[in-house]
Amino acid sequence: MKKTLLCLSALLAFSATANNFENTDDAIHYRESAFGLIAYQFGDMGAMLKGKKEFNAEIFAQRAANVAALSKLPAEGFIDGSDKGNTEALPKIWENKADFDSRMTEFQKNAAKLAEVAQGGDKDAIKAAFMNTGKSCKGCHDNYKKD
Repeated sequence: MKKTLLCLSALLAFSATANNFENTDDAIHYRESAFGLIAYQFGDMGAMLKGKKEFNAEIFAQRAANVAALSKLPAEGFIDGSDKGNTEALPKIWENKADFDSRMTEFQKNAAKLAEVAQGGDKDAIKAAFMNTGKSCKGCHDNYKKD
């Protein structure tokens, strides 16, 4: 697990400077790829909490740590002009960027809290933190993503 966190930390450090996209299609692909990875991690955790998969605290904690790390990636892909093209992002992201950015920050905070709580192994606390993280995802999707 420590190796994975170290690799993700290195990826995040690199990504902070690697946002010089060649074009808006690259930015769209980047953010959608990041969201896809988040969805996979989140889906696996949800399956464990719903009893569709056996709950494994170690795997859950790893998934939560991954979501926390990955949560920082998509925002840099919302560059000017990337509301056009093959994207599910609504143009109102750019019309109300402060609200969108605030929601992304809230998601990042909730994801970090989920990762922290998951380390403790308390399933009730984990479930509550998971729900808060899910609510922050839904809040953005409801306002800023095409159906």
